[in-house]
Amino acid sequence: MTTVPASLLILNGKGAGEPLLRDAVTTLREGGATVHVRVTWEKGDAERYVAEARELGVATVVAGGGDGTINEVATALIACRGEDIPALGILPLGTANDFATSVGIPDDLANALKLAIAGNAIAVDIARVNNETCFINMATGGFGTRITTETPEKLKAALGGVSYLIHGLMRMDTLKPDRCEIRGEDFHWQGDALVIGIGNGRQAGGGQQLCPEAFINDGLLNLRIFTGEELLPALLGALSRAEDNSNIIEHASTRFSITAPHDITFNLDGEPLCGREFHIEVLPGAIRCRLPPDCPLLR
Repeated sequence: MTTVPASLLILNGKGAGEPLLRDAVTTLREGGATVHVRVTWEKGDAERYVAEARELGVATVVAGGGDGTINEVATALIACRGEDIPALGILPLGTANDFATSVGIPDDLANALKLAIAGNAIAVDIARVNNETCFINMATGGFGTRITTETPEKLKAALGGVSYLIHGLMRMDTLKPDRCEIRGEDFHWQGDALVIGIGNGRQAGGGQQLCPEAFINDGLLNLRIFTGEELLPALLGALSRAEDNSNIIEHASTRFSITAPHDITFNLDGEPLCGREFHIEVLPGAIRCRLPPDCPLLR
């Protein structure tokens, strides 16, 4: 293990006390690997730790947490300038772990950590919203976003990703679409959207394949709209993943613009962003990520 470059592990505070993780880090260190560990307490910590990682000269910054932690670390990494920018490693410690699951990160913490610090670093895309914040996996809007942002933490801790579905069924009384207009390259749509998914990755909300045709290195974002003209057929079609459902609209583009006459909320890898206008663009090959050789999201 002495040939493995140094890494810095940024842990979400919620998962920092996991005994199996401590054992995995200890084993790597005993094998000769240099693994620095930092724990986040509040928003902004990840950015500060990435700056420290640059000073330490590590080859990899590992995001240990859920989709939100991965997003925060990835956003900080693409803001770095100069040479020798660390690669991103992924250690799934969150509730849903949608991005980690879809790219094939092992469930076993020891194997996941080994991959995160020693796997092949592959250039992948990332998406930027309103020229400020980013997402590496998916932006979701509509009913699904309200459910993921409102699901109680205790329910998520107890049931994991299925908690989103359970809470959604409990909140069927709030099921209503968002009126909006969406534009992309050779694309224009206006109407009522029950769910909007703009994917660099494929799944969100605890395993829902909202953008099943997406790849993270093709320079494109995949759009999927579940229209709200007939709410129940649209919802049933979404759950059954019917490919010929007339309530499903799809397109791929390097950029999308969404405008609405009222405030709507998009969930960017677990981070809510509220507004009436969203401009989303893909940044091709903007970040290097350590992924398994058989990653299904690579073209």
